[in-house]
Amino acid sequence: MLDLVATNAGVVLSVRTRPGSSKNRILGEYGGRLKLAVTAAPEKGKANKAVIEFLAGTIHVHESAIHIISGETSQDKRLLIEGLTPEELQSLLQSQW
Repeated sequence: MLDLVATNAGVVLSVRTRPGSSKNRILGEYGGRLKLAVTAAPEKGKANKAVIEFLAGTIHVHESAIHIISGETSQDKRLLIEGLTPEELQSLLQSQW
């Protein structure tokens, strides 16, 4: 089960990323984190941008509602997703994998 933390602004989601993959996709859950694969290379913020774009499209929120709050240079990141509850986010994500 995903480790989702409710805040006043939205939900904090922990993710594990795999940049340089053959396609953008959700790989499942990894130690309480959402595991994502993105095609972008991990250079000059390209993979971070790809993670935000892919996740925004997947859960149908605007890209500006997703913020990397830690782990910009790591495969393990924490994202703040504004405007959703943990239950809503869990439901949206589970329908995608």
